[in-house]
Amino acid sequence: MQCMRGEVVLNIPAQKAWEMYRDDNIISKINPDMLACAEYIQGDGSPGSLRRFRLGPVKMDMVCAAVQGYVRESTEKIEKVDEAKRSVTYSVIGGDLTDMYRPYRVTFSFHHHHHHHRHDACLAEWKAEYDPVSPATPPPHKARDAALAFLNCFHNY
Repeated sequence: MQCMRGEVVLNIPAQKAWEMYRDDNIISKINPDMLACAEYIQGDGSPGSLRRFRLGPVKMDMVCAAVQGYVRESTEKIEKVDEAKRSVTYSVIGGDLTDMYRPYRVTFSFHHHHHHHRHDACLAEWKAEYDPVSPATPPPHKARDAALAFLNCFHNY
């Protein structure tokens, strides 16, 4: 299994970022041009729940161009939730990513940023574990870049 990571510093507390990520109503409003809708289609966000993400009418700017024509929808099965560590791990079980990677597992986590000069900053981390379906399938750089660009929108909400 291969692994890819990325992280961004957000100028909001880790607990607030975590709550925003877990709330479908909020996350769907953060950047509707990138993420049109997030919805729990089964369950409440606990392990075993299914969550669908639909990308929005992607505008052609540098942030959104990375996902245009790449991924339109993703259905995720939540595997693990750690409230204390503000971490969630899910496997993609439906959508465009399953045509490129099997398995495709992502962990999002939000930590207090100890090395930042602001006390209300957090480090948002994204990690993907994946196996390409063929040797020609590139690593999921576009997925990482889109996820980090979306996380960067949190402090604007």
